[in-house]
Amino acid sequence: MKIAISAESTIDLPKEQLKKLNISTVPFGIFLGDELIKDGDISLSEMFEFVKKRNILPKTSAVNEFQFQEHFSKLLEKNDAVVHFSLSSGVSSAYVNAKAVADKMENVYVVDTLAMSVGIALITMNAVKMKKDGSTAKEIYDYSMQLRNKLQTTYIIEKLNYLYKGGRCSALQLFGSNILRIRPQIVVKDGKMVVGKKFRGKMNDATKAFCEYVMDNCPNPDLESVFIIYSTATDEMLESARTALKNKGFKNIYEAITGITIASHCGEHTLGLIFFEK
Repeated sequence: MKIAISAESTIDLPKEQLKKLNISTVPFGIFLGDELIKDGDISLSEMFEFVKKRNILPKTSAVNEFQFQEHFSKLLEKNDAVVHFSLSSGVSSAYVNAKAVADKMENVYVVDTLAMSVGIALITMNAVKMKKDGSTAKEIYDYSMQLRNKLQTTYIIEKLNYLYKGGRCSALQLFGSNILRIRPQIVVKDGKMVVGKKFRGKMNDATKAFCEYVMDNCPNPDLESVFIIYSTATDEMLESARTALKNKGFKNIYEAITGITIASHCGEHTLGLIFFEK
């Protein structure tokens, strides 16, 4: 059986790596004001510049049913089955749209990853390995539905400005955070973003404390692979993350730049750690 592995552009892997892993993607849409463009056709720096000039956030537009119909149909022209990995249903309607289309087709499986960004990538990369090892599409789907529950995703954010502009925190929370230099931890739980521990001080120092805290509070991680994901970051922020992960014993430490979806919620100087628990 020939199987296509698929995801939305929110998987946040570079095009070269997607090609190497043979992962097909379908793009989200991004509204910059009234202009709709495809995710991937604008850089993060251009997005941040747009926000600074216009003082409004870009809006993401989930892949609709028509786009999924075209995408899956094209993949089935050369494959016997499709396993698609979707952005968490807790933050987007993409999964619901993909599932609605898949239910009308044969041999199309849609995984609600309950993840975002390279959290989706870690689950999908495991699917690629299973495919190479000869697993069926149904076996890949079933195991991925179990694996998603082991994923640990956590971020530290420098400022609440983007969350405030997006209506996800109050003006009072924004004011207090900026005055007290509070850097909140954001944890992905049950597919949704929730606030965790709060760190204080300069972002470099807060990031170091955040990375050490996360590693100290993950008693049984799968040390095979971990992602450092960031929108923008200083050398000191990245080195703090690398050091904490190396000290924990992770074998493969990957680094990636977040896509527009996460960046439009969290802004600049956001850094995350994504890995599996055993």
